[in-house]
Formats: sequence, C-alpha cells, structure tokens
Amino acid sequence: MLVVSLYVIDRWVSWKTQDQILTNTDHIEHYQVAVVLGTSKYLGRILNAYYIHRIEAAIQLYRSGKVTHFLLSGDNAHRSYNEPWTMKRDLMKAGIPEQDIALDYAGFRTLDSIIRAKKIFDTNHFLIITQRFHCERALFIANYHKIDAACFAVPGPTHGTDLKIRIREIFARARAILDLFIIDAKPKFLGPKEPIFSDDASHNTPAGISENDNHPNDTKHPHTAE
Repeated sequence: MLVVSLYVIDRWVSWKTQDQILTNTDHIEHYQVAVVLGTSKYLGRILNAYYIHRIEAAIQLYRSGKVTHFLLSGDNAHRSYNEPWTMKRDLMKAGIPEQDIALDYAGFRTLDSIIRAKKIFDTNHFLIITQRFHCERALFIANYHKIDAACFAVPGPTHGTDLKIRIREIFARARAILDLFIIDAKPKFLGPKEPIFSDDASHNTPAGISENDNHPNDTKHPHTAE
C-alpha cells in the first residue's frame, strides 16, 4: 500500500506540472526574475553536474535577454558552506552585474525557497531554474501557494539518471504533500519584505545583495540536487 501511494503521489506531481516546464530557450518569455535553486558546487572534489548545468543555464538566459534579475536561493548552513554566495560568485565571474543578483540565504528547502520568493522578495511571477524532477516539485509547491511560475528544466549528469536522487525525490514529493495538505508547513525563517526591486524605479536595485559573505570553501557538503 505504501509503495502504491508513493507511486501515485510521484505521478500526480509530475502530471500537475508538466505544462509549466520549459526545455527550449526559444519558448521562454522574458522574466524579470529567475529563481535559481541551490545545490553543492562540488561532490567531494568533483564538480557537481546539477550545479554546473543550473549556473550555465542562468548565464545563457541572462545573455539572451530572457532574464533580467536573479534570486539565488539556497542553504547557508555554516561558514564553509554557502550556496547563494557560491552561485553569485560564479555568475559575476561570467559578467553578470552584482546589482542584478539578489540572495536568499534561508532557502534551506525547496518549500522555503519558493514561498520566500513570494512572501519575502515580493515576486509572484518568476522562472525557476533546476533539473526537471526538481522543477516538478517546486512548481507543485508554487501552484499550491498560487504563485505564477514556470521552470526551465536543465540537464542532470551526462552519465545517466542518478538512481539515488530519483528515489530521494519520490520521498521528497511525499513529504511535500504532507507539508502542504496536512501540516501547512511554513519556511524556517520569514521576516519583513525585501523586494527584489526598490521603490526607486529609476535605480531598479535588487534587494538582498548586502550579504554577509563568508567566502566559503564550497568543496565539501552532502547536498547533490537541491
């Protein structure tokens, strides 16, 4: 019975979000904000393909004019591990201006990242950037909270499907159903609004860029896909 329930939930989440997933940049409309969901840059000493593909997609979308600003959301667990700062550093290395980047250090879970984008960073229409399986869960959460979102599904590892990640995702989707429909889970941290855009439209300055940069050594952390 448990196995059947997990299968049904997994398929339901995929079915409910399939029309909001984009795989071709030509089909992406212009978005003022793209939310890049964080993950480890390295797995041990090896570059994490999940991370690399998300960052490369973000750079491509910015350069092609599909995206104007980024909200980088992820875990800032400790001094030596800081997903948002790491993503910001790599985007700036690619020539993306700092003023077009906002950081959410409290994106500890996908639920936190999506809800905080609306409640804290005051954006209700955005593009999510992550892998397809993650897109589906993120969009399911967004839809439940009446957030107008789409997701650009980027590739995962080129060596094929990571079975451990797929199994983990099945249980993450079951947890999402519990969070949304049973316990009405909230982000770990909320607080006052920090709108992506300032009230001064002439400057159009993103919020959240006055980060407490920890200059992390981001080489070791167990996170893989989110």
